[in-house]
Amino acid sequence: MPEQTLALVNPQTDATFVALGEQVMGLVRYAESRTITSDADIRCATDDLSLIVKLKKALEDKRKEYVQPFNEHVKEVNGIFKLISDPLDKADTLNRSKVLAYRAEIERKRKEAEAIEAEKLALAKREAALSGTGEFTVDLTPVAKPEAPPDRTHTEMGTLSKSGIWKWELVDWELVPREYKMLNEVLIGKVVRSGMRTIPGLRIYQEETLRII
Repeated sequence: MPEQTLALVNPQTDATFVALGEQVMGLVRYAESRTITSDADIRCATDDLSLIVKLKKALEDKRKEYVQPFNEHVKEVNGIFKLISDPLDKADTLNRSKVLAYRAEIERKRKEAEAIEAEKLALAKREAALSGTGEFTVDLTPVAKPEAPPDRTHTEMGTLSKSGIWKWELVDWELVPREYKMLNEVLIGKVVRSGMRTIPGLRIYQEETLRII
């Protein structure tokens, strides 16, 4: 794709934009002063509403005319940067996941060793109680366990430190307080528009509106 120069242009210097603005302001004045007292008034309002629909499309088309080249340029630039930002994110994820996996394995081994020591102590107490001597004959030598990784690692390039992020997962929906429950408004709106008329706990009603074609 050949290189292009994008120049910022003020739409307010565009004759088409200025003309559209004048029509819009005229419609606003008519709307502010309009009173509806007869069917004839409705016909006049219908004409204006039809013109408003056309003006909205014309304004949107003109806006796109100005912003589309910039949007396409932004999209292209973002795509080019993703060529190296995506692999960079991959390297970041791989390093973090491997460090976390190592720390998790060390913690697992330490907990397993502590659990074995606790079981040995419990067994020694049971044996002592059974023999009636009160003496421990079970080997209570501490189980070899790895040292816990440091919470901070300093290098010439930077510092890695352990931190915690609080998260949550659903266990029982019925026990969740009401203030933390949310209606799926998008889904409800979709099924109501498609013909659903009864949903427990909801009132489905029709509100009059206007459609201009």
